Amino acid sequence: MAILIAEQDACASAEAAAALQRAGYVTLEVGTGTEALELARGRELDLLLLEVTLPDMTGYEVCRTLRGEGDEVPIFFLSGTHTDSIDRIAGLLFGADDYLAKPVDPQELVARVRRHVGRRRAPVPARVAAAAPSLTRRENEILGHLAAGSTQKAVALELSISAKTVGTHIQNLLGKLDVHSRAELVAQAYLLGLVQPGAGRRRTEAAFTTLPS
Repeated sequence: MAILIAEQDACASAEAAAALQRAGYVTLEVGTGTEALELARGRELDLLLLEVTLPDMTGYEVCRTLRGEGDEVPIFFLSGTHTDSIDRIAGLLFGADDYLAKPVDPQELVARVRRHVGRRRAPVPARVAAAAPSLTRRENEILGHLAAGSTQKAVALELSISAKTVGTHIQNLLGKLDVHSRAELVAQAYLLGLVQPGAGRRRTEAAFTTLPS
């Protein structure tokens, strides 16, 4: 059993590995999502430290693939750039056990790892693996703008429609994806493959607030 570190930054990977080795853990280090999947499938792991941004695929894709195959290894996402609320929410909804912003204090990393090593996750909720709902062309457009971080008013201006109309479409999207906030809406859209993680997204908290009832 070992802790697998999937990190494209060799210095950050070595730093995390050194901290974990000092705490008595065996570590394995890879730099791509493909290598992470191969090792995770080929041996039992205590835990997977997974950078969100990898050269060949996102950490979200790695996590979704493993969870889809029934792998219950504890997964921690690491990122120095994807650190907003929507990123953390998306990571947890993908099936991760924790989400750490870099740089991570070595002692905190070890403490969090110790808390999870040996745990086995409960099965991923069925709705995460559900088929994507059918969306209209306008709903797809609005969902794409929300995933890019646009506010309701900005979406209305971009699409030359009223903010009230945008709000109606958003309410329809919430119902179709069975969620209750814009953050959950975008995260669930990532899970169902309706939008791609991080594609052209502006970093603004305005798009992540809970909608009024």
